[in-house]
Amino acid sequence: MPTSSDRASHFPSIEKRYGEPMSHWFAVMDQIGDRKYPEQIAYLRENFGFSQAHANALVMYSRGSLSAKRVSTLDQYLAPFDATKKATVRAILKTVQSLYRRSELVIAWNKPMVKIDDAYVFGVSVHTAHILIAPTSADAIAAAASKLKGYEVNKKTIKVPVDWKPDRALLKALIDARLSEIED
Repeated sequence: MPTSSDRASHFPSIEKRYGEPMSHWFAVMDQIGDRKYPEQIAYLRENFGFSQAHANALVMYSRGSLSAKRVSTLDQYLAPFDATKKATVRAILKTVQSLYRRSELVIAWNKPMVKIDDAYVFGVSVHTAHILIAPTSADAIAAAASKLKGYEVNKKTIKVPVDWKPDRALLKALIDARLSEIED
């Protein structure tokens, strides 16, 4: 699986797996270029057995999006959001980094993520009416369930208000659970 955000990094795998050179796949895309994104994805998956990742790489590349990477810094990620959301995200990340001195803030999947010892342990994403925090694991959320009363919990994320004051104990419980999971 390609690790680069460059969509063309998928091309050798596409050629190998589906048995045709990229010129063939670009010709296919020319034939269906007037269709909407979901229709193009479905066409590749149904007619040629493309995986979602390969179909997405080909469709998006054909549409002119050469890279999946949209942001590379926290400031770039936060740029479209209002001051309240920016302040909340910064406070969350500052709290996490103060709890775990060896943590590293990175941008992965176009979102701010925290890594410890090369493992993703926490992420945050901003939405219209809330912010999602995530210890990147459903098991870590389950392990911290006693601290999640009053929060809306999804499979791998926890919804917090856009003006949330970071709960150090909750953040520590989530990340400690994630770290324990990684060690096991």
